[in-house]
Amino acid sequence: MAENHPRIRPEWQPENAGDEFACSVMPGIMTESSSTDGTVAKSGSATHKPRLTAKDYTDGILNGDRVKLSKAITIIESNSPKHFDLGQEIIQSVLPYSGKAMRVGITGFPGAGKSTFIESLGTYLCKKGSKVAVLAIDPSSTISKGSILGDKTRMENLSREKNAFIRSSPSGGSLGGVTRKSRETMMLCEAAGYDVILVETVGVGQNETAVRSMVDFFLVIVITGAGDDLQGIKKGVIELADTIAVNKADGDNKLKAMAAMADYNQILHYLRPPTEGWNSKALTCSSLTGEGIEGIWNNILEFKTKTEKSGVHKKRRQEQTMEWVRCMVEEYVHNKVARNNALAEFRRTIERKVAEAEMTPTVAAKHIISRMEEILFSVD
Repeated sequence: MAENHPRIRPEWQPENAGDEFACSVMPGIMTESSSTDGTVAKSGSATHKPRLTAKDYTDGILNGDRVKLSKAITIIESNSPKHFDLGQEIIQSVLPYSGKAMRVGITGFPGAGKSTFIESLGTYLCKKGSKVAVLAIDPSSTISKGSILGDKTRMENLSREKNAFIRSSPSGGSLGGVTRKSRETMMLCEAAGYDVILVETVGVGQNETAVRSMVDFFLVIVITGAGDDLQGIKKGVIELADTIAVNKADGDNKLKAMAAMADYNQILHYLRPPTEGWNSKALTCSSLTGEGIEGIWNNILEFKTKTEKSGVHKKRRQEQTMEWVRCMVEEYVHNKVARNNALAEFRRTIERKVAEAEMTPTVAAKHIISRMEEILFSVD
């Protein structure tokens, strides 16, 4: 018969609570185990693991430690001020080891099969010996601000590959289809030895252009039978595509996919290519059977060879770095405004007046901007 142990009441449980609370805390069993520093500690004791330094994270990333890589990305994505300095130190340390991967942005209309395509392509690349990092940007919940879909759960086969790393991050409401920290995350993955970075964007429509400013190659996934087969040819994301992949080209849908490919190629012929010296094209593939996946990857490699030879690749990377600088400046200003208590209180006062029809929105905006300049940008 098991020995009875007194149950410990958690802090959140009322003092005089009855059996309506199913949760309680049992005391730990005191056993000896080795701690991270080699000393022997008692289980259940109040000992804590030492906090990792930037060097610890950097060494782990460079050695391919996926746990430390994941934790470092969490620090980078954190909005907490206490994580900012540590995150920047990690980025600075891994910077010399980044920039060597092929960065591929993948977007498409909802239901086009982006995640299935990425799993098929990623698995194919892993079998060929590549190390593949997938940054899957999920739509953010308006309530919890977290990821809604969880792409990692939709790439079961790829997640079992030892050379694959999958990271789902909430978009944070960004209309650019990418998270604010996607550039930093790519750098960490490159430093960890991943030579192919696949960035899957939200797929919310034609606003997904921010990814173009941080990848080398931009791939748009489309399907047939979604109403208007040429739905993308509307002055939008298609104009940014280096290649269009007509997915689900299998079974009875194969002939329709071939026809759609011909239509897209005809239209692309009249559009200005987004990459200098490269003629965008449409190809077919089936993420289910794997047919056409190799052809699309060979197309990406051809793009890489041409752009590196012409100097377009280097020029684009330089432009992306400058765009990153501009984004960080904007983010700094945004955070400085959001965290200023005096300005927040002033804004709440003005907003109450607007809500009570005592002030027009235009006048309110002018007051807030004027106060912002006075508090944040005045020069003595």
